[in-house]
Amino acid sequence: MKRLAKSALLFIAIGLALYAGVYYAAEQLMVQTGRSNPFFKIATAQNSTVDWVILGASHAMPLDFADFNAQMERETQRKILNLAAPGAGPLYNRFVLEHFLHTHRARNLLYVVDSFAFYSRTWNEERFTDAKLLRRTPFEPTIAWRLCDYAGHEGVDARAVLDYVSGFSKINNRERFQRDVWEGEAQFERAYRPSISAVKKCIDYLFPDKTSPAALARYLEEFSAIIALARKEGVNVVVIKMPAPPQFYSRLPDEAGFDDALAHFLAARGVLFHDFSAKTSDPSLYFDTDHLSRAGVTQFFFRDLKPVLVSGEDVSRPVSVTN
Repeated sequence: MKRLAKSALLFIAIGLALYAGVYYAAEQLMVQTGRSNPFFKIATAQNSTVDWVILGASHAMPLDFADFNAQMERETQRKILNLAAPGAGPLYNRFVLEHFLHTHRARNLLYVVDSFAFYSRTWNEERFTDAKLLRRTPFEPTIAWRLCDYAGHEGVDARAVLDYVSGFSKINNRERFQRDVWEGEAQFERAYRPSISAVKKCIDYLFPDKTSPAALARYLEEFSAIIALARKEGVNVVVIKMPAPPQFYSRLPDEAGFDDALAHFLAARGVLFHDFSAKTSDPSLYFDTDHLSRAGVTQFFFRDLKPVLVSGEDVSRPVSVTN
């Protein structure tokens, strides 16, 4: 029996050693192919302090496509770190900001808000279990502990912790040799041809649970936690809505109600808010139903965003809403 037990232990030890080796190799490959994951960007950031950190979902991501972030830095003379992620709602963005502020500092936070992110668990609690995000997130003990806390107190599925700690999604990543680039970046130079059916399909995808006052209240509270966290660390908060083509924007469910709730929410907290939703109506300035192309981002940056980034440090300005 003793010999059998020793053999079993040896077998288990060999198995664990092999798994550890595969895990290490997957982690190193992830580092080599990393690009757009927010935690990878934090881990590899060259500056411990930035002038602007950007949070939000995919509508904020074109600001970091190709060389555009570098162009914004040259034009504004500001250090900018874009930590937006596809489908990231306020809960996931709070998770990202907490980790960023654990090791870095920012003078300003630019939060790019999207209504869909405030109406569903899909874009909040369930983002933590998304394999595409987990397999590109570098392993760090502080992230693991924080993820455990979110599983225990924020309604996040415990399987997210198991996946992250075990490296399951990372080891089984079929795209392990491909660079971590969101598919939208490959279309950055494209000029979109409007399609009503594509718009409907996109909106159905973004609002799986439709809209509800309870969900909006729940995730506005998460947004409030982001603002409180930022201010506790001395970070000025500015909120914007990115441009959207009329064909898309007009079909968003109860967008007027969301805009009203958001404006009152931010005004009550003294947060500067710029609504640029209706500033770019030409569909050729988007690469799909609702994301700005390079031409659209360039126009938006020079006309609207650059003044915000240059003057954002002036925290004494009164709250305003730009339409």
